[in-house]
Amino acid sequence: MKKRITTALATLLLLAVSLPAFVIAQQSGAQPPATRRPAPSVGDAPAASPGARTRRPRPTDATESLEQDVAEALTVIQDNYVDGNKVKYDEVFKSSIIGMLRTLDPHSNFYDAKEFEEQRADWRSEYYGIGATIGDRKLGGSTDTYILATFEETPAYRAGLRFGDKITEIDGKAVKGKASGEVRDMLRGPRGTTVRVTVERASNAQTETVEITRDAVPQPTVPDAYFIKPGVGYIDMTRGFNYTTAEEFVSALKYLRTHGMTGLVVDLRGNGGGILDQAKIVAEQFLAKDQVILTQKGRGTRGIQRELVSDNRQPDPTPLVVLVNRGTASASEIVAGAWQDHDRALIIGETSFGKGLVQSIMPLEYGTALTLTTSKYYTPSGRLIQRDYSNQSYYDYIYGRVNGTQTEAEVEKPKGTETHTDTGRPLYGGGGISPDEAIKARTLTAPQVRLIDPIFAFAREAVNGRVPGLPQSFKVGGMPDFEQNVEAGAFEVDDKVFKAFKEFAVLHYGEELKLTDAQLDKGRDFIARQLRYDLTTAAYGSVKATQVLMLDDPQVAKAIESLPRARDLAATAMKGRNPQTKTFEE
Repeated sequence: MKKRITTALATLLLLAVSLPAFVIAQQSGAQPPATRRPAPSVGDAPAASPGARTRRPRPTDATESLEQDVAEALTVIQDNYVDGNKVKYDEVFKSSIIGMLRTLDPHSNFYDAKEFEEQRADWRSEYYGIGATIGDRKLGGSTDTYILATFEETPAYRAGLRFGDKITEIDGKAVKGKASGEVRDMLRGPRGTTVRVTVERASNAQTETVEITRDAVPQPTVPDAYFIKPGVGYIDMTRGFNYTTAEEFVSALKYLRTHGMTGLVVDLRGNGGGILDQAKIVAEQFLAKDQVILTQKGRGTRGIQRELVSDNRQPDPTPLVVLVNRGTASASEIVAGAWQDHDRALIIGETSFGKGLVQSIMPLEYGTALTLTTSKYYTPSGRLIQRDYSNQSYYDYIYGRVNGTQTEAEVEKPKGTETHTDTGRPLYGGGGISPDEAIKARTLTAPQVRLIDPIFAFAREAVNGRVPGLPQSFKVGGMPDFEQNVEAGAFEVDDKVFKAFKEFAVLHYGEELKLTDAQLDKGRDFIARQLRYDLTTAAYGSVKATQVLMLDDPQVAKAIESLPRARDLAATAMKGRNPQTKTFEE
């Protein structure tokens, strides 16, 4: 084991120090998507072919010396470290490679065999498990893991697991005291294997054990498309760019067009990116043939290596507004940047993450893989949107921390060279995609976070008919109806319902959370929205429930308000494009 690790680690270290000798070809394929937070190590370049292996440099005195140093260091650790007999060399191997890659940039990364397989499942927009959203909730003084939602035709749905069921055991092992993340890992596993899940039913408090066969659980990257108001379509694209994203997006467009869409809001908030080819197809739905989508510029003196342009002879003319935030990264920034540079869409929200580096996937031996930065990408106007990652920690870079004495305004201030849109509007690189209209997101306050558990507990009682005086429609019998759209008046939290909630919350959580009528009255809007979300999840599923959160979202409201402006901007851009020559930032 130690010999294998030594050789492999030395090979990778040699790859890092001899990068000038390599030119990495871009081929069609896939790459890891970003996490749901701003992408720490995910690129937009296609992967190398599945059978590809990283070519090892020809041995030299320097490389042999480096390999010897690595081997000696591992031997010293094994022979002298106080707990040397307990050292897990695979973890040493992995952390060594990641540490090495962190000296290059924040987005180059290493995946062990298990992580790489999970990433490949993500690229297929699926994972292997039971198909349920679970989470920790505190009810009756005890924090446990509950079923928050199931999905249509998944193993959990077929097994009858419902909103509010409490998970007590998995394969005979008690899960009390375990975080929901640990419970999730116990539920996931290879396709076709079985898992025994013991739950306490929300409907009758009876304990029941069900045997579930794990299967592929779809995770569409365009989970919903609907009319947020008459004529105004809304497409949820908050989940990344995977193998099927473009197909899902085109299908959503067709549905909305055939039902009378006159304006469109595309939501890219929290979209951490993914596969470049998919982003290109999405972007060109609204761009005319030969309009540039992005330019990739790699290493060396040859300059531009690759330019992606639209192949669409009949682009969609619908007025378009796009929502972005700090979690909008990578491939989603490519789409937003292309539409903004060509004045095809108005961008609303907050400045995006700022990832302008492209990674290629390099499969290694033993099922592991590297993502290695191989080029930069530029928006059509010539913007490099990559944020500066020098002189700050990896944590601060990824999580957007403000360093030193910098203010939020200073962090947001454009730093790159000025470029221009097709109609001549000024743009700046070096710090993500800046919105045309900045609107802060709705965030949860500490008092609101404390109300999550009481709201869930009340909803759990309500859908099972255990709250006297509530409308009969609040009781949810059976499994969710995933085909039902959310009606405007569904689960309305009127004075009677709100009074019932206050009495429940004060009775069961009042002493612990120090709740008062005045505090609850102040949080009424949040309580009503979150309660409607939980009740709708139980009745129609979590995808439909998300529609509830959009109803009074300030960024969505601004997007709808801005559609006439987007229409005028696009019309002006179509009359003639700015002939200004692109300039590339370095």
